[in-house]
Amino acid sequence: MYKDPSENMLEFETPFEGLIATMLSAQSTDVRVNLVTSKLFKEANTPEDFAKMDIKDLENWIKSIGIYKNKAKNIKATSQILLDEYNGEVPKEKKELIKLPGVGVKTANVVLANAFDIPAFPVDTHVFRVSNRLGLADADNVTKTEKQLEKNVEEERWNLTHKQLISHGRAICKARSPKCSECKLSKLCLYYRSNND
Repeated sequence: MYKDPSENMLEFETPFEGLIATMLSAQSTDVRVNLVTSKLFKEANTPEDFAKMDIKDLENWIKSIGIYKNKAKNIKATSQILLDEYNGEVPKEKKELIKLPGVGVKTANVVLANAFDIPAFPVDTHVFRVSNRLGLADADNVTKTEKQLEKNVEEERWNLTHKQLISHGRAICKARSPKCSECKLSKLCLYYRSNND
């Protein structure tokens, strides 16, 4: 039905590459980010590389991705902080990750889940929509949704369930025109029931 949700959607080989790819993915698509990083990471793939890179060069590499000037500034600053304060390593704690420029709770959770396989429940637009439609959450914002999902889903399933919700949201449970007639979960779905009674 859709891409194997056990696979990472962003392509990277190291936790640092995972962090950079995730930072780039804000208000962009994984496909677009993967097109850029498949070339960029051949040129630069360590905090040292990005800290040394001229800001204009970095902007040129990532200009096809939205809000690229801000992302370039944050990537350079984050790279330098990793060198200065974390011995060039990406921290494995959410409270440390969110101290980095350009890293919010969702980005931190994605890095924990995808780069380190540490249980986390990142809530993006797809996870928010699908989990609330299915009744896994009943919330009006991502923070409440994250807390409810963490409570309602077994911790060892957080990472996989996160990816499954994204895949389902992209392929079936679309924002404007959900494919309810194709959905194998429609009998469980609060959204489907409320729109088909």
